[in-house]
Amino acid sequence: MNLIRLENISRRYQMGAETIHALRDVSLTIDRSEYVAIMGPSGSGKSTLMNLLGCLDTPTSGRYELNGVNVSEMDDNQLAEIRNREIGFVFQTFNLLPRSNALHNVELPLIYAGVAAEVRRKAALEALSQVGLADRIHHKPNELSGGQRQRVAIARALVTSPSIILADEPTGNLDSNTGTEIMALFEELSNHGNTIIVVTHEEHVARHAERVVRILDGLIASDEQVAGRVAAEEYSK
Repeated sequence: MNLIRLENISRRYQMGAETIHALRDVSLTIDRSEYVAIMGPSGSGKSTLMNLLGCLDTPTSGRYELNGVNVSEMDDNQLAEIRNREIGFVFQTFNLLPRSNALHNVELPLIYAGVAAEVRRKAALEALSQVGLADRIHHKPNELSGGQRQRVAIARALVTSPSIILADEPTGNLDSNTGTEIMALFEELSNHGNTIIVVTHEEHVARHAERVVRILDGLIASDEQVAGRVAAEEYSK
């Protein structure tokens, strides 16, 4: 069974008298443990697709099944529950609480889910260890490098054991060497069976995925397996 199944998805927005067709009859499947990059220029519809995949928005028409559940007609509260349970988000701007240390930032999704303190602390420590930050748990964001902050954000995405890690331009605020480290981490997570979707406009980032879906004018322009996948250490070349 596919982890993600989009069937004839369209998303339209009304801007005054004008109708914007952000997505047009898009069908797409993603299997468990796949590492997929979604690419497209500004205005192509890739951000709309990301919002739909992340249950931040619902389609105007069509069906979206996530982990066997039809989420395309859910209300805001139901979507929030799905997001908390099924999706780990990684953003370009990290979105960390500046006055909280790394451990508390990673615990946040579990706090919202009502998980007991001892259980969530253990899970957060494991997630931070998984991203190589076991020795930085008491550091606040301003005491960490950009790459370390993004690792905290990735640990936060991992802590609920989500079905999907959805990363929006995850290296956009990082220098090339730090970007190398983050791409290597995504590859490691992918090799351990995590389903990863990276939304990017950068070819060198997309080339680390196993599959690249290109969006143009609200349509899927191409959907291809990556031949000769780039090793993370080549990212900065």
